Amino acid sequence: MSVLPSVLLSLALGLWGIRRGGAMWRDEAVTYDVTHRGLADIWHTLGTVDAVHGFYYVCVHGLYAIFHDVDPLLVLRLPSVLAMCAAAVGVTLIGGRLAGPRAGLFSGVVFALLPEVQRFAQEGRSYAMVCALVVWATWLLVRAAQTRRPRLWAGYGGLVLAACLLHEFAVLALLAHAVAVPRAERRRWAVAAAVVVIVVAPLAALSRAQATQVSWIEVGGSAFTGAARVWLIGAACTVLLLLKGRTGVRPATGLPRVALPLLVVPAAALMLLSLFKPLYVERYVLYCTAGLALLLGGALDRVARGGRPRIALAAVAAATTLLSLIPTATQLRSPQSRSDNVTAVAREMRSLGRPGDGVLYLPGWRRITSLLPGLTVPDGFDDLAADRSPAASHTLYGTEVPASVLRARMLGHTRVLAVGDPTGAPADPADVAAVKRTVLGEHFAPCESRRVHGARLTLYAHPGHCPPTP
Repeated sequence: MSVLPSVLLSLALGLWGIRRGGAMWRDEAVTYDVTHRGLADIWHTLGTVDAVHGFYYVCVHGLYAIFHDVDPLLVLRLPSVLAMCAAAVGVTLIGGRLAGPRAGLFSGVVFALLPEVQRFAQEGRSYAMVCALVVWATWLLVRAAQTRRPRLWAGYGGLVLAACLLHEFAVLALLAHAVAVPRAERRRWAVAAAVVVIVVAPLAALSRAQATQVSWIEVGGSAFTGAARVWLIGAACTVLLLLKGRTGVRPATGLPRVALPLLVVPAAALMLLSLFKPLYVERYVLYCTAGLALLLGGALDRVARGGRPRIALAAVAAATTLLSLIPTATQLRSPQSRSDNVTAVAREMRSLGRPGDGVLYLPGWRRITSLLPGLTVPDGFDDLAADRSPAASHTLYGTEVPASVLRARMLGHTRVLAVGDPTGAPADPADVAAVKRTVLGEHFAPCESRRVHGARLTLYAHPGHCPPTP
């Protein structure tokens, strides 16, 4: 069975437009900043925030130590590209093992083409790596169940553990595997799963103490309906695979038994948890896409066995789908494809402001714009609210001065550049943020405002000190 088509396609799609016009969004900016701290600073930071990504930060820190900043964006994103290539290989092998070489080939190609896979193959976060590890753990699960070799279970447990250390919600893959594993191998699976859970438990306890990090998550009805649509596609593919049909082709029972739980169970479990505390975000269970790809690949193979009319119909459907994916694939590689663009904000700061201006970040997390040496740092601006830097305070965005100090700093500047949320976004309720808005409203007049992707920049000045309109 050849894995070359899925590897080459995944690599080509991963490298196509990988720099996204030099754009970087805030989560990637956090990765860049944290991974450029010393190991001791990273360790102390994880004690207060972002422990869930700690292992990933250490890995990327090592990459930057080796390659430095030859091309910061490439070093940041290339691990995700390679991880998705590895995941495509794993999907191909699983499909081939369970439903035949052609099903494996189709599954790997479908996986590489999925929009979510293309997106996170070009993102400097842990999700692509987690996906690859879960896929390969699933491959070992399949092999261990078929060959009954005890040593494979040790490898399975090691891969799931590595995935959980990169992001703890990978542990939900164990629930999918619990459904898929044959009864004869459940004891060995249970031992491997128990070891993973025991080792990951301290990390889960620490990240639970940092739960304010995910207070921004809101799980709306669109998330449930979107997941339900994907599950219906998976269910339809499962029915097709289980039907014997007139051609006499035997039902492919092994593929749905592994793929359908992988598609449904982790996401459904996270949604159930979200009924008590909102936690469901699609990228947290990105590895569910492997289950969808396996089912779609198996279904395509099934259709291709149905004679020339069905082959022609499948070819037309595949071509139509590919054409429909082109606009999405192109948009994913544009600077506007993420929720914001900190590099664009920094460029606009240089254009709108001038050295010596005071800067206010509303809310404080937007300070990440100024923390990227060699990429976006706007030289010469005075961060009025800054107290301790992120590295010194072992936080992601630093700490801010008390309201009284901030007020005096603001009044000591003639011009203030406010970097805030787009119009209509809810205001930051923090006390310091309220002081920022109050002092600006009482002592400054807005001179000019510009909308940047995901942000709004407004230049304020004392009355009578706004620059002349060109």
